[in-house]
Amino acid sequence: MGLYDRYLAARLRRSDATLPETVALVITERDLLTDGAYATLEHFFEWAVQYEAETIVVYVSVLDEEVVPTLRRELADLRAPEAVAVRGPDDAAAVDAPIQISIGLGGQSEFATAVRKLAEDVDSDDLSPEDIDEAAVEEHLVFPTVPDLVIKTGAERLSDFMIWQSVYSELYFTDVNWRNFRQRDYLRALRDYQERQRRFGR
Repeated sequence: MGLYDRYLAARLRRSDATLPETVALVITERDLLTDGAYATLEHFFEWAVQYEAETIVVYVSVLDEEVVPTLRRELADLRAPEAVAVRGPDDAAAVDAPIQISIGLGGQSEFATAVRKLAEDVDSDDLSPEDIDEAAVEEHLVFPTVPDLVIKTGAERLSDFMIWQSVYSELYFTDVNWRNFRQRDYLRALRDYQERQRRFGR
């Protein structure tokens, strides 16, 4: 850790503001093709846990679904300080792990699947339409986690990322590409989060 990184870390620890309990990262399949990309992701896990994150979500957007099996193998083999769960475009089982990785599972598709399951429950008389609320929707999501902070590298757009879960998340965009992302960039995101006043849509 360099001098500037230690300075940022000291400011974070001296602050009375809270740190995010759930951190999400949005990257692309192209980001993972660069040298050292997976090692950076392993470091990201360590940084997040070190700075009090209880849940980490990584969303990898993909243009070609043929790369999903390869990405799944690589991501499942990562060194991580906590248990990892990986889901792809065709997975429907909800995740329940401290580190959650989505490969190409778009938010619109995930939400549509949840609505379809609710409709099936209503059709089979297992659920009344009047009982459908936010909690009922979340019970049918693959990623029921609500991020406090979402970090997007390289561009100011989120793609099709957790459209239900991130509605009140704090968004942090950095023009630093994933191949150049370092601990200081993560610490800057945390410092930016601490300086915000969360309103949750109010």
